[in-house]
Amino acid sequence: MRRWGEDGRLELKRNKSGHFEVPGESLAAYLTRSAEAYEPDSVMAQSARNRLTGIVTKVEVEGLVAVVEIHAPPHRLVSMMTREAVEEMNLTVGDLATAAVKSTNVIVELPG
Repeated sequence: MRRWGEDGRLELKRNKSGHFEVPGESLAAYLTRSAEAYEPDSVMAQSARNRLTGIVTKVEVEGLVAVVEIHAPPHRLVSMMTREAVEEMNLTVGDLATAAVKSTNVIVELPG
């Protein structure tokens, strides 16, 4: 967030303790602008129709696998992929990314 503030992409304010805070309206506006402007130009065509663009909030790499979490309000998506894929994409927390979801099996459950 501080990097985005320093770049002028996001409004930052210091609180009484001297820590940076991001006003909610500023963050919402930034995420909306970013999601609307983001269109991957490297994908010619894809069969997956469920595409959710959001901010990478977690990248955990352990051994050969990695877990990547994307916050695409109101959804939180978690993907398990190879370490190699994460390294090739140079994915880091704060990146804008799109989760393309295609499922051949959907299970519906009723609560409690």
